[in-house]
Amino acid sequence: MKDPLKMMRQVQQMQDRMGKLQKELETETVEATAGGGAVTVVATGAQKLVSVRIDPDALGDVEMLQDLVVAAVNEAMERSKQMAAEKMQALTAGLGLPPGLLG
Repeated sequence: MKDPLKMMRQVQQMQDRMGKLQKELETETVEATAGGGAVTVVATGAQKLVSVRIDPDALGDVEMLQDLVVAAVNEAMERSKQMAAEKMQALTAGLGLPPGLLG
């Protein structure tokens, strides 16, 4: 059986690292485009939308533009989640925890 005090310190260290990772994810960004660059979306690693850029040439077809915005936002959110998952995996590597336990 492990030393309870040592385990408590390890838990505290992990909580500190998780807090730092969350702050890091709030500032790191991913970018996604749709329609060959007609719509560009930027999101943080914490899945917050930062910006949407629309090429003025794409303003003619409203329905197509709406679809492109949705596609770009969905892609940015997927990339954001992937980035967060990769960073979480790197953080928890070597702890002997089952995959997916913390996120």
